[in-house]
Amino acid sequence: MTSAERPSVSPRTERALRDAMERLFTGRPTRTDGKLTKKNLWREAGVSRATMNRATHVLADWDHRIGHSPARLQDRKQADTITALRQHLLKARKTATASRTKSTQQPPSSPPCTPRTPLSVSRSQASRRPSYLSRSDGDPTRRQPHGDAPHVS
Repeated sequence: MTSAERPSVSPRTERALRDAMERLFTGRPTRTDGKLTKKNLWREAGVSRATMNRATHVLADWDHRIGHSPARLQDRKQADTITALRQHLLKARKTATASRTKSTQQPPSSPPCTPRTPLSVSRSQASRRPSYLSRSDGDPTRRQPHGDAPHVS
């Protein structure tokens, strides 16, 4: 027997695959999440992946129907919308960049702000510890006891 004469799968298996395909396309799966994938097809039919791959006529019908399914048309419509939005975003970014470039090339209308008081601090002011960090006894190197515990030297 040649491969053209040999049946690809049993009639019972083909019927199971076609029933599973119909359940998936009508949105009434019993064993899967309902996504239109070949993995869900063989799981929904209760056959192995290898068995599904031997059912070439069923897979040809699957490929034909998947190309014209409402889900596929929705995917195409969504992809077209995403493409249009990306082009719109790109155009908006170019416009924003061009307007930003124009505004930086114009001379400023007023002189830049200058501080009224000098920012320099004398060396003695910079080295002085703030009062909230100072120790009460005046010796910053000496450890202070915690709470009411007696201090042992």
